[in-house]
Order: sequence, then C-alpha cells, then structure tokens
Amino acid sequence: MSDPVEWCIDEGPEMNEHKALILDEVRKYHDDVAPTGEFEPGVTEIWPTGAVHDVEDRLALVEAALELRVAGGSRARKFESVFARKMKRRKALLTNSGSSANLLALSALTSHRLDDARLRPGDEVITVAAAFPTTVNPILQNGLVPVFVDVELGTYNPTVDMVARAIGPKTKAIMIAHTVGNPFAVAEMAELAAQHELFLIEDSCDAVGSTYDGEPVGTFGDLTTVSFYPAHHMTMGEGGCVLTSNLLLSRIVESLRDWGRDCWCEPGESNTCLKRFSYQLGSLPHGYDHKYIYSHVGYNLKITELQAALGLSQLNKLDDFCATRRHNWRRLREGLEGVPHMLLPEATPRSDPSWYGFVVTVDPQAPFTSKELVDFLEDRKIGTRRLFAGNLLRHPAYADQEHRVVGGLANTDIIMTQTFHIGVYPGLTDQMIDYVVASFKEFVAARG
Repeated sequence: MSDPVEWCIDEGPEMNEHKALILDEVRKYHDDVAPTGEFEPGVTEIWPTGAVHDVEDRLALVEAALELRVAGGSRARKFESVFARKMKRRKALLTNSGSSANLLALSALTSHRLDDARLRPGDEVITVAAAFPTTVNPILQNGLVPVFVDVELGTYNPTVDMVARAIGPKTKAIMIAHTVGNPFAVAEMAELAAQHELFLIEDSCDAVGSTYDGEPVGTFGDLTTVSFYPAHHMTMGEGGCVLTSNLLLSRIVESLRDWGRDCWCEPGESNTCLKRFSYQLGSLPHGYDHKYIYSHVGYNLKITELQAALGLSQLNKLDDFCATRRHNWRRLREGLEGVPHMLLPEATPRSDPSWYGFVVTVDPQAPFTSKELVDFLEDRKIGTRRLFAGNLLRHPAYADQEHRVVGGLANTDIIMTQTFHIGVYPGLTDQMIDYVVASFKEFVAARG
C-alpha cells in the first residue's frame, strides 16, 4: 500500500466537535448502505469497469463539503505534490478529466514559448487508430495531422518499427496510449523520438501503476496524461492530470488550463512574483495588473476541491488497487489458457502492466463470431466492452479529417470486428472471475 496521505485542518474546538459528530453519523450511514448481498452467478452484474469506494472516501468528501471551499485549493495542491512524487515527475497539474489532460498536453506543444520547436498547423503527429478518441482528438483540434500506424494483436500496441516507418519531414510528435494498461516499448520509443527531435506524449490514462524496465510509465516522454474517471485505476469521479519534468512545459500547461493567464498566483492569492504591477507584456500599458494578462488562448479546465479530497483518499489505496488488477488478470489468463479460437493478451516484454482490462480477440476462422460470444456473456450478466473505437477511421466523426496511414491497418480492422475486453477492476472477486472463465469454456465447448 502507498504511504498514507495525511490530511488535517486546524479549526476551533466548537467546529471540531460539530464536525466530529457529523462524520460519526457519516460512518454509520456508510455501514447502513454498504451492499451485503453475495455473488449469485447469472444474476449479479460482473461489470467490466468500476470504482471501489470505502468509508474513508465518503468521509473525505463530506469533510471537504463542510468547509465550503468548492474551487480547487489546498487539497488539490497537496494531491499534485504527492502524485508527482509517486509518478516520479517534477510537476503534476490536475484538470477536470483525462480528455482535458490530453488536450492540454498536446496544445502545450503549440505554444509560442517553445520558439522554433513548437508544433504548427499542418505538422504531423504519429498515433494509432485502435484507440480511444481523446488520444487523437487534440491532434485535430490543434490543426495538426494525425499519422496512423497499426498495432500488434496480443499487446495491442504499435512497435517502434511501425512508428519509425511513419516518420516524415512534417512529423513533430508521437502521441500514443499504453493500451489497457499494457505499456508500449516506451524506452525505445523515447530514444526514437530523441533521435528525430520529436516530442513524445504518453497517454497513461489506462496505465497508472504500470512499469517498463522497472520505471513507471509516464517517466519516459516529455508529457504524460492520467485519467481519474471511475473506470480507471483510482477515481475522483471526474478528473485528470498532466505530468512532466520539463518546467517550461509545466508552466505552459498551467497557463492553458487556467484561462491562458500569464500569472501563476493561486486563486485567492496576489503578487506571488512580487511585481504584479510592474509588467509590460504585449501592447498593454506598463504596470497592467499581471493577474489579468493572458499569454495563451486557454481554457478553464481546473478541478474542484471535493474531487481532490476524494483523490487523496483513493491515492492511499492505489497500490492495493493495482495489485488486485494484476491478480484478477492473471487468474483470467491462467483460466483461459488453452481455450481454442481465442487470442489471449500478452504483456509487452520488459513491462509489468497494471491492467485496465482483459482483452480477447476471437479468431476470424472460429466456428462462432465475437458477437455471439459477447451476447452469451452479456446474457450471463458478464459485462463486456469493445477495445475502444476499434478503428477510429471507420467512425463518422473522422471520415473527412485530414490524415495519413502508414503500413495499413489490418490488425486494427481485426480488432474492430473480433476484439473486446472484460473486467479486472478491484471490485471483482475470485468467485466472479472463475464464473467468467467457466462461461467462456461452456460457450466454446458447445460450439466445437
């Protein structure tokens, strides 16, 4: 388990007494509403993803609500500090979703503060079509051109060679996700990016806790992104984070997240730089209030204090969550080993994934279709999900978007029709996992 994240607030004795009474009632309420039913095969839902909450999470949210500090404050800053250390990055910047984290990370590379290294409209970014849309959308939203490469079946990631073949004179960056928590060969990908003077963004939204060569994913690229949506490794309900060890990129991300402002004072603070009324930027008059000077065309993508409170509580359980995901994945992998007509997932060599899900590809020559198998599982209350978009280029939103494809997308098309994933999240029990394995075997045995 992670070292506990300590949190306390100094208040007057009367408030402390009242708060203690309220929180004691919250504990009782949690016990009253905690589910007590046992697993009933074929009746109890086995979700493919889900959040796991305990009484400490409930208490953290209520305590934060009692203070009525709704906008991000000291808890948010505490989380950023602790999470950056855990992820071995110098800076962590919370945002309202993993999707926003991806938008901020890619948009930061277009900043004028990067001078000639900045990405400009028409520049190319290498990515994959077998992805969740939010890895690709920021490329298009910034007027850049996505260059799509295929992925391997089994790991569901592109190889370094696939990416290398896609590099052209307009290529300026690589932006790829660690698919379902399984790292791509990120050390070698970082070397490739450095050789060609490309930026590397690691989309780690599915991969918190995964390692490559013993190091956390997210420590190899220029920027990494994380999601705290309930389906992911820990949750704030909604929420995300951009991490980097590059202080210039960190400052750019912060500006873009906070309306594009040039000032770095926290909300409620003034004159952190000690020269609030001494700047002359753009064509503004000398001494214009720095709190209202804007250096980027930005957004408001900040997080709330309640989300950060939940995040701090969840962070204490993150290592246990990751260990349970690995356990559930191994139990599925061992149970389904040897079942015919199934391509089972494989960890990328030199990696230790903290799995988001268990991916299955049905052999196109099997005596049954993937849809038939999915329908059978769903009828048994075993939840399934596609491997995200399958092939993004087959979706209406991307039909007319400028792009390049290098090397074809044969495996991506197989994924679109033959691949799905089932759950490994910490809310599942061994009994549930064994029922899932038995259901697969029963279905396949009945169809030869």
